Amino acid sequence: MKNFINLLLLIIFTASCNTPTNEIDNKNNLTDHPNQKEIIMSDTTPKVTGIGGIFFRTKNPQETREWYGKNLGLAIDDYGSPFEVRNANRPDEINYLRWSPFEEGTDYFEPSEKDFMINYRVQNIEGLVKKLKESGVTIIDNIEEYEYGKFVHLMDLDGNKIELWEPNDDFFTQKGGATTK
Repeated sequence: MKNFINLLLLIIFTASCNTPTNEIDNKNNLTDHPNQKEIIMSDTTPKVTGIGGIFFRTKNPQETREWYGKNLGLAIDDYGSPFEVRNANRPDEINYLRWSPFEEGTDYFEPSEKDFMINYRVQNIEGLVKKLKESGVTIIDNIEEYEYGKFVHLMDLDGNKIELWEPNDDFFTQKGGATTK
């Protein structure tokens, strides 16, 4: 479990960092291709765009949330901690990553037998699901839509349940509340 928590913290830290490549190269690329920014912002290719959440089982989710809040400074709510990050292509846009401990006996991770699940932020979830089905990937359920985004679940080759999320980040921004930054 200690290795898992270290891995989890590394993933969270990595997801929250914005490490540009070479700044000079970026400026040159935009100069060489003045419409590149518009192309990036209007890209609708079905794909993963980041980590949307990290979920794991624990014996006492409330105690775990409180420990992380007290000892690591996470902004804690009833579901874990919302991490606030900036969109690399639109730096003024706030995006969110959800860190959340689940009750040890939860069936939310089923049919996976693993103690964790990763949520990936995606764009064009319908196109991505179509592409995944064509590739023979096991899709567990149908796309469901909520005010905070669209979701679907699939299984990877190792039996890990994966959650795909096409977010509506404006919902969380308008809702307000403390976030981990």
